[in-house]
Amino acid sequence: MRNLFTVSVALLLAIDFCAALNAEDWPRWRGPRGDGTWQAPKLPGQWPAEGLPVVWKQSLGGGYGGISVVGDRLYVMDRPGPPKQQERVLCLNTQNGETVWEHSYDAHYGDMAYGNGPRATPTVHDNRVYTFGVKGHVHCFDAESGELIWKQDLFAKGDAKIPEWGLSASPVIWNDLVIVQPGAPGGCFVALDRNTGEEIWRSGEDPAGYCTPIVVRHNGYEQLICWTPLHIMGLEPASGEIQWSIPYEITYGVSIATPVFHDGIVFITGYWHGSKAIKLGDEPQGAELVWEENRWLRGLMSQPLCRNGYVYSLDKHHGLVCFPIADGKKIWNDKNKMTPRGRNPQANLVWLGDSDRAIILNSEGELILARLTPDGYDEQSRTKIIGETWAHPAFAGKFAFARSDTEIVCVRLVE
Repeated sequence: MRNLFTVSVALLLAIDFCAALNAEDWPRWRGPRGDGTWQAPKLPGQWPAEGLPVVWKQSLGGGYGGISVVGDRLYVMDRPGPPKQQERVLCLNTQNGETVWEHSYDAHYGDMAYGNGPRATPTVHDNRVYTFGVKGHVHCFDAESGELIWKQDLFAKGDAKIPEWGLSASPVIWNDLVIVQPGAPGGCFVALDRNTGEEIWRSGEDPAGYCTPIVVRHNGYEQLICWTPLHIMGLEPASGEIQWSIPYEITYGVSIATPVFHDGIVFITGYWHGSKAIKLGDEPQGAELVWEENRWLRGLMSQPLCRNGYVYSLDKHHGLVCFPIADGKKIWNDKNKMTPRGRNPQANLVWLGDSDRAIILNSEGELILARLTPDGYDEQSRTKIIGETWAHPAFAGKFAFARSDTEIVCVRLVE
């Protein structure tokens, strides 16, 4: 009888996970659409007083890379640590955190600053997983079995120049291409055939930054929007042709936060030199700088959100700031309430559905529910789910997944 009960409980848990994960997956950097939006279940107004229930927790090596979740599989990269000089790609079962498969390879960091582990988030597409390591290793795996389909060592080939804090941009899928940013000679950006790994094009002479590009559709054309340490650029994704370029030289090369695109405007935010907004033209070659600001809008790692024409971006001194994307004029700032002020303030913000609610993981490992509107920052609840972290979490079904340098955790958001 006890065995029957145990089997029944396990079956119910499996059904619960599968039903939950039939909601939106989290297959890549910044979620299903790459823009920090997630069609979530109905979440409570406040977290429980006792905190969110931990479904499972597992040890993990170092790394700032985010988490991807598709179905009942979770994908993440880490660096197990000495004595081995390796990076690792892990696939975990979302029900219990157990390892489904893993793949390790040599990656010698040397004296790299903040060299704790990989920075990029795995990209899951069409039952394949694409990863990009700190030293330019590109891998393609079968998502279910972990079978290695192809690999490229761009650094060993001389096709990667490693910036001070390592290669960080996550792989971007466009049609049959996977696009990475290795800072190669004649190829700041390189597009590979996602099925074979064969190089299709390379583009740009700029060094590699840390910013994951986005693909936007505007006025009937698609464009790859890229931000390097020297320029903001628009590329034709099929060929890599640079269709427009606007200079923006960044101190220490820290072009990090992914661009925001809304109503024909590309928004970029930088730590030392502030923010710029670029209006795309009717034709792919058309783009013009429409405003710039360097007092209130100085972001670093945190990815801004945009909704209904208003941007919410984390400034290095003033905290979360709200402003219209049309002109960049500050409406309010939260005086560092959302996440502590520091040398490198950080928080990961995600819209909940089409509402004005956001779910936020700050650098203290606190998961926050808040409303973000032009009227102000309205925090509803917060609870700690993990230790200090800069890494981006994943949300899927009823669950949140977060990682630090030492562990990965799954918490239940709603019953």
